[in-house]
Amino acid sequence: MSDFKSYRGENNAGSQSNGAQGGDHGGATSSAGKPSGSSADVKSEQQAINLAATLAKAFAGKSEGQILSTIIAQAEQGKRDGTLTNADLDNFYNTLAPLLDGFKKRKLQQVIGKLKAI
Repeated sequence: MSDFKSYRGENNAGSQSNGAQGGDHGGATSSAGKPSGSSADVKSEQQAINLAATLAKAFAGKSEGQILSTIIAQAEQGKRDGTLTNADLDNFYNTLAPLLDGFKKRKLQQVIGKLKAI
């Protein structure tokens, strides 16, 4: 992985994976069923979904520790390089958190908090 955001571009060039829908979202709604504020919100949410799907594929068969270490290392590098924003981290958390149990969700929240401080 060359950087934290690279998965979206590397594996989705020209096509959407895992059933993610591209294109016009019409009366788009957020994952909570609320109307989105703008097309930028829809794009940002779609990017986060694509990132989560691609990460899931990339880390298939790896241990939880390996996954966490890789994500943290890439995110730290992205923050230092200025290519990863706190909004990107929030999107990442909001995408993955519903898939996690309480302990893992709290752990992810702690990691995101540390990354935001960089």
